[in-house]
Amino acid sequence: MKKWVCVFCASAEGGSWEYMEQARVMGRGIAARGLGLVYGGATVGTMGAVADATLQAGGEVVGVIPELLMERELGHARLTELHVVRTMHERKALMAERSDAFVALPGGFGTLDEFIEILTWAQLRIHTKPCVLVNVLGYYNGLVEFLKTAVERGFLKQKNFELIRVARDADEALDVVERAWTEGMDAEDMRMGRLVE
Repeated sequence: MKKWVCVFCASAEGGSWEYMEQARVMGRGIAARGLGLVYGGATVGTMGAVADATLQAGGEVVGVIPELLMERELGHARLTELHVVRTMHERKALMAERSDAFVALPGGFGTLDEFIEILTWAQLRIHTKPCVLVNVLGYYNGLVEFLKTAVERGFLKQKNFELIRVARDADEALDVVERAWTEGMDAEDMRMGRLVE
């Protein structure tokens, strides 16, 4: 059965060519590995780059965009599926439902909102899907340091901090996702008493 990777990313291109390039690498990598992309449904910024790269490489793409952003972020007309929903809450819920892993490329408030919410759901054991930050050019160093401070000050448990996996680039992020799936399957096999080779 095909697995789907949710990529949280931006309607902006960022201040370095490498942000857009890593979005394209992510899209090509998803298609090359036989995976599907779930993302925010837009044609602009790194969102458009990851979707276009996935489609150009022969992959399938599911977009989810709220009505209020259809015109502002330009809903993508060439996707495998485009779901137009009423609210941001519905967007996040549908993206979570359709995905087997969550990856955050560099982005702003929206990207952080989506990734932190999905991490909170993991902390609450609502899901056990891998959550990966793609730390292009050290973009998320400050966030990781902040979360380490939250652990040190007693606001975040170490085991919950460890729900976040950090990758240097898009290829490594996909390696991390596939390794996490394998580890998860191995753990399930051991729980069920089956032999793991």
